[in-house]
Amino acid sequence: MKNVIKEGNLSQAKILRRLFALAWRYRAGCAKALLLQALILCVTLWGLALTGAGIDFIRKQLDASAKAPVWPLGLNPPPDWGFVQVLFAISAFILSMAVLKSLLSYSYSITMVKFLQRGLVVDIRSKVYDRLQEMSFRFFDSQSSGTLINRVTSDVQALRLFIDGVLIQCVIISVSLAVYMTYMVSINPKLTLACMATIPIICALSLGVSLFLRKAYRKGRELADAMILLLCERVQGIHVVKGFAREEEELKLLEEGNDKMRDQKLSMIKILTAFPPAVELCTQTGVAILLAYGGYLVVGNELALGTGLIVFLGLLQRFSGQVHAVTGIIDNVQQSITAAGRVFDLLETKAEIVSPPNPIKIGRMRGEVEFKNVFFTHGGESHALSDISFVAKTGQTVGVLGSTGSGKSTLLSLIPRFYDVSSGAVLLDGEDLRNYDLIDLRRQVGIVFQESFLFSNTIAANISFGKPDATMEQIVEAAKTACADEFIVKMSNGYSTVIGESGIDLSGGQRQRLALARAILSNPPILLLDDPMAALDSQTEKEILEGLEGAVKGRTTFLVSHRINVLKRTDFIIVLHDGRIAQTGTHAELMGQKGHYRRAARIQTEIVVGKVIA
Repeated sequence: MKNVIKEGNLSQAKILRRLFALAWRYRAGCAKALLLQALILCVTLWGLALTGAGIDFIRKQLDASAKAPVWPLGLNPPPDWGFVQVLFAISAFILSMAVLKSLLSYSYSITMVKFLQRGLVVDIRSKVYDRLQEMSFRFFDSQSSGTLINRVTSDVQALRLFIDGVLIQCVIISVSLAVYMTYMVSINPKLTLACMATIPIICALSLGVSLFLRKAYRKGRELADAMILLLCERVQGIHVVKGFAREEEELKLLEEGNDKMRDQKLSMIKILTAFPPAVELCTQTGVAILLAYGGYLVVGNELALGTGLIVFLGLLQRFSGQVHAVTGIIDNVQQSITAAGRVFDLLETKAEIVSPPNPIKIGRMRGEVEFKNVFFTHGGESHALSDISFVAKTGQTVGVLGSTGSGKSTLLSLIPRFYDVSSGAVLLDGEDLRNYDLIDLRRQVGIVFQESFLFSNTIAANISFGKPDATMEQIVEAAKTACADEFIVKMSNGYSTVIGESGIDLSGGQRQRLALARAILSNPPILLLDDPMAALDSQTEKEILEGLEGAVKGRTTFLVSHRINVLKRTDFIIVLHDGRIAQTGTHAELMGQKGHYRRAARIQTEIVVGKVIA
């Protein structure tokens, strides 16, 4: 199937290009964040340099032969200041630098939240959801809900790591390391070279960890998808689980999934937790070299204690801190690239059902539907529908009968283009459906699916879902037509009653009646009713059929049903068998023929009178 998401379609180079393009789109926010980090770096260096100068100033007071302090930026204290005044000024300046650094750090955090969480994450999540809405039913038939939910939520959230935790951090770390290195070289090149001896080892460790994490994160995402799917299915099917007393077995399935995720996570944690100590050992080796060699230089009066050894130690510690941060970048790189690959794979998956470049404009359509030599396959070799041809004239009600799997729901799904035909054509008012704008086309069709889905909202909002601007009078009138008003007004808040997820707190018949009201309210010229009476008792069925007699007038209606007493009210009936039209005609005509229809009618009659069917 050409629109199934295949992970790994995008190369790492292409993913990185897409991520850099994404960062460029938010370059203003990135530039502001980098500017703030540059200021933080400057303030840090000023504070460190002044601390070293202060130490040298104190030492000079104790030992006149010691090196004189080198004041940062040439800010020498006035010659008439006393010892206490200078110390007070140094302390006040260092404190002000600390306060300024805190304010800059706070501003940086706020900036990142604003342009990443409010901007990038919301924007990408909307694009992913919008792309999902463009996909055909065939796409959703081939994807698990757990995988799709994971991509819209955690994958999109992890994608921001590239800008926040990789790109910006890389620039910050690169600039910081370059500045610290330059500063250390300016203090003493030989000492710098000696302390940097372990850097090649750290680079080699980083590369090894990166290669391991790339595979580990992809596997982790796959396990997370499977776990979300398991939870979604079990929560939705909790009645089945309890009904068959399968709680213990289902718990074992969950535990197995948890164990796989745990083992996979542990393998990553072992590497990630081993990497920082290894880096720490290398950096502490550098500190040991500094104290040994640097101390020797200080004693030999070749290096100042404050602006030399102490400042160098501070620089080396910050240099080591930035090297430590590389661990986080390696982790973030693999997380963001893995997540980005899954998100971009989805965004680049082309929608199978699209509007034509120059669609025919639609007003209020007459509603004449013609199937012309239609073949359809879900992707396999066998056809779900084969050589389907018939015409439903404006205002006719067409009944559709067939055994399970005969293609009834598929036939209805071709009319609003939930799927496109494999060959042949479906015509609406004499024009191929594929020549109309997709949204305009679907607004001409009212649908009641076999399984009625309701949203967690008020009853009035569910009925008016297809026509949000409907008045309360119109909503009530549609509910009365669908025989739903009677039970609605008895509820706690009437039409303002909020129903549970998928209408779980309503009976099957009540859900079906609300779905009927929703389809009727949109006032479409074409009405598709996919076995709407399946969950209704005989009395309710009779009431709805009577109500529908007025609702279907002037509309072309397709009514799928297994009940002969429902189908006999239609203008003509199509009988499907193995994806082909086995019979067509009115109820009277089909009862006069041997075939599937008469056989189904006799079976239902025998059931009604209580006979045993062999």
